[in-house]
Amino acid sequence: MDVLLIEGLSKRFNDLLALDDLSFRIGRGEILGVLGPNGAGKTTLINCILGLIKPTAGRITVFGLDLAKNRSTVLRRMNFASNYVSLPYSLTPYENLMVFANLYEIEDPASRCDEVLDLFGLSALKNKPARRLSSGQLMRLNLAKAMLNRPELLLLDEPTAGLDPEIAKKTREILVELVGSEGISVIYTSHNLKEMEETAGRVLFLNRGRVVADGMVKDLIREYETGTLEEFFFKVIGDEA
Repeated sequence: MDVLLIEGLSKRFNDLLALDDLSFRIGRGEILGVLGPNGAGKTTLINCILGLIKPTAGRITVFGLDLAKNRSTVLRRMNFASNYVSLPYSLTPYENLMVFANLYEIEDPASRCDEVLDLFGLSALKNKPARRLSSGQLMRLNLAKAMLNRPELLLLDEPTAGLDPEIAKKTREILVELVGSEGISVIYTSHNLKEMEETAGRVLFLNRGRVVADGMVKDLIREYETGTLEEFFFKVIGDEA
């Protein structure tokens, strides 16, 4: 069974067609990188999968369930982190995580909060107000929040933006390890093409709301006769211009 199945998904905002008849699927334990220039539809796609935006047309099936009819059930088995979404600054990292742990009805929430704080190197900052954290520390807190409920499907929108290279590398290693050990499926947007090449097994390339390429990274590089994912990106953009 597919973890996620997208069929004929479209989303229109007045005269703007943000998503144009998208169809794709993702299996268990797969990291799908979603690439595209600004305005390609990446964040709109993530918001549709979260049920925050109602599609104009098409269907989203998650864990074999129709998202439109089973959103609450589905969201309990998913999570999300974004560089563009902030957690309450007045709370400490530990307090922030406890709020979400209780919302997800996590068993032994205190222990789980400590576990994910340690996973992302935030234990020493657990009682420091979030407003005093750096942008990189706040992103790591977002990622810790996203792992609280041990999601089966994880949606990440620019998850390493603002992180220094060492922490970004560690974060990618954590994600790859979790995919391997727990079978988590990940949808991952990023403008860092080298990072995407190292992390994602498969890439979905969006442009102007449409899927213009979908395949394993190594296969797309070979098909488009490019040496890197960055070269592939610019060649596809050139072909679409």
